Amino acid sequence: MFRLLQWLPLLLLLPPPGSPEPPGLAPLSAGAPPQAPDLLYADGLRAYAAGAWAPAVALLREALRSRAALGRARLDCGARCAAEPGAALPASPGPDSGPGAARGAWEPLLLRAALRRAECLTQCGARRLGPGGAARLRVGSALQDAFRRREPYNYLQRAYYQLKKLDLAAAAAHTFFVANPTHLQMREDMAKYRRMSGVRPQSFRDLETPPYWQAAYDTGLELLGHQEAALALPWLEEALQESLAQVESCRAGCEGPEEQQKAEEEAEGTGSSGGLYEAIAGHWIGVLRCRQRCVGDTATRPGRSFPVPDFLPSQLRRLHEAHAQGNLSQAVENVLSVLLFYPEDEAARKALDQYQAQLGEPRPGLGPREDIQRFVLRSLGEKRQLYYAMEHLGASFKDPDPWTPAAFIPEALREKLREDREKTPWDREPPQPKPLTHWKDVLLLEGVTLTQDARQLNGSERAVLDGLLTPAECGVLLQLAKDAAESGARSGYQGRRSPHTPHERFEGLTVLKAAQLARAGVVGSQGAQLLLEVSERVRSLTQAYFSPDRPLHLSFTHLVCRSAIEGEQAQRMDLSHPVHADNCVLDPDTGECWREPPAYTYRDYSGLLYLNDDFQGGHLFFTEPNALTVTAQVRPRCGRLVAFSSGVENPHGVWAVTRGRRCSLALWHTWAPEHGEQEWTEAKELLQEPEKEEGEGMPSRDPAPEPPSHRLQRVQDKAGKPPRVREEL
Repeated sequence: MFRLLQWLPLLLLLPPPGSPEPPGLAPLSAGAPPQAPDLLYADGLRAYAAGAWAPAVALLREALRSRAALGRARLDCGARCAAEPGAALPASPGPDSGPGAARGAWEPLLLRAALRRAECLTQCGARRLGPGGAARLRVGSALQDAFRRREPYNYLQRAYYQLKKLDLAAAAAHTFFVANPTHLQMREDMAKYRRMSGVRPQSFRDLETPPYWQAAYDTGLELLGHQEAALALPWLEEALQESLAQVESCRAGCEGPEEQQKAEEEAEGTGSSGGLYEAIAGHWIGVLRCRQRCVGDTATRPGRSFPVPDFLPSQLRRLHEAHAQGNLSQAVENVLSVLLFYPEDEAARKALDQYQAQLGEPRPGLGPREDIQRFVLRSLGEKRQLYYAMEHLGASFKDPDPWTPAAFIPEALREKLREDREKTPWDREPPQPKPLTHWKDVLLLEGVTLTQDARQLNGSERAVLDGLLTPAECGVLLQLAKDAAESGARSGYQGRRSPHTPHERFEGLTVLKAAQLARAGVVGSQGAQLLLEVSERVRSLTQAYFSPDRPLHLSFTHLVCRSAIEGEQAQRMDLSHPVHADNCVLDPDTGECWREPPAYTYRDYSGLLYLNDDFQGGHLFFTEPNALTVTAQVRPRCGRLVAFSSGVENPHGVWAVTRGRRCSLALWHTWAPEHGEQEWTEAKELLQEPEKEEGEGMPSRDPAPEPPSHRLQRVQDKAGKPPRVREEL
């Protein structure tokens, strides 16, 4: 009853049943001061976990809006108070100032101006945000990360689904998926929404306001590619202006109480202590570091882990190229702006000489853009202070910009920074494939032969081995997959359309699910036992071939069948599984692969063991990192294993299965024992237990279509804050 009363005010803010939902997430409490986003989010997750869908929606939406209102208020108040009379900070004393009265008078001027600025910000924050201002609404770093990853929309889509608001459920799912394109559960949910009759194509819209520079910049580049420079210019200029505006918005957030909290936490962690000036310096260093990160944060597209390289200079290059076809004066301004970042850029200097020659007479009034000039001068001033703090105060700072002049870096730090920049994950030569004769002693399993090595497969750390299964063993595993599918107790994707293509059905069976079905008498125990034995057989062979000096552990084992849907194969153009890498997020545009979450970064080697070949298509193929150039392909057959390292050196995909049913055993291995497959051990113990009474352990069967499903796990943080609900893939 108490919880219901607690959520009642927010329930009253929801539109009545049957009323049209406003587009996106329109304000629910216009005019009212925002509430604390962290408390709203925590209450929203509690309501979600309790199945109170309407309160969960109201709370999560209000958390999103409160956070947005906080950001707008900080930006507006910061700009207003910077222009307030008496709040301007005094210029620092020059190098010729002595220790006399003039120099001594500078300190009280600085502190007085800081007090006036603080007074203005406090009053403005109270007017905009209510009593307590921004300090009352501080958002911790963990919550900031959650909002950056758009986690609230993951919960909103499930809650909207339960409330029968399919249009908003699809929109929330799409909003989350844009920032998390490799989230497998959401990919499956998106496929489900597309198949629902009540969901329209326009339902898949982004409820977050996307960084507008992206749309404008992409449109401008597309028009430039079609030689439409005049049409591209307004878009490119708008993209640059919006980029600079978003950088300013980010910088305003750097002065919030969160940055002060981070500085205090860092000071506590290092055990440092100091007086007034040490505390001021520590806070100021934290603010400067945050400001320097703002360009990278603005340049990072949703769903990407890295920013667009050379963000502002690249936009200026496109602008001067476009202006060169019409307005040479503007072209000169933009190319001079490029030279502010890279004074020795040969291409920019050559373009400048060309433009000046075309203009003819000298034009002394032409110079770099004022907005870019202000940006560069301000950024360099902040860098100078940060490098000073590094050298004299032991502060840490990782310069995000490649254009910082070497003269700004203290000589004592230059060599170390140069070495750090040159270090990359790819600075080691890939291991050279060993000759076929080397593996004669490795392939001790009877009947196993090395069919193709890495050189024959046009790559590195790849191999095709035949004879790991006999035809009879393939038949046992195929029967296991068939029996599990017919039982209705599958794991994986429940036998529905594949998350990778609408033209195939996908069925998956894990070793633990197979053991449970065998214990329940649904499938034969011989097949479940063979599944365990074969996975260990593949692991030992993969270790012997690729990693004889370092143990490999099974990380995940999946018996997978892909079936072509009859009547949907004509003129089909998609793949059964798009090109990807197994332990990093592949970006075909740049050829980079980011080994960080949400990728399964702990996977080191992959394997695919085929069970049949009585189907059409379904060949595995390897590509270059651009995901377009095919370097090798492997035709399935019973007992054939394709094994390879899981990184960027082995992007791979699967051609469309156009007829029949393709079954294989997918396996991933890891060097990290903590990521070993616990289900494999549980399955082995389960199969070794004596038989239980009939019916015990029988899986439930639900023939109804599954809604988007999520398992919730409560995580208690170190500070004893309200538990946070975490999604599991």
